Amino acid sequence: MAELTRADVEHLSRLARIDLSDVELDRMVGELGVILESVATVQQAPTDGVEAMSHPLPLANVARPDEVRASLTPQEALSGAPEVDEQRFSVPRILDQD
Repeated sequence: MAELTRADVEHLSRLARIDLSDVELDRMVGELGVILESVATVQQAPTDGVEAMSHPLPLANVARPDEVRASLTPQEALSGAPEVDEQRFSVPRILDQD
């Protein structure tokens, strides 16, 4: 694999729009180099006959069934609200624009 240069890291930081100082650029050359070497090592693993998977453990859908059941009325849900406006919680405005 080709050696990662400071110019490569600088180019990547510009593409990612990350402003790095000279010290950070120099440090990232080494850190990204280690990451790339690790990825290259993993890519050498024998994968012939290994089925692709999205997760290392089997998963089951743990969501409950979607069943209609009794719930709070709007009045019950809003009973503890400090302020109510047209059957909705009223909260202070945080944006100046409409």
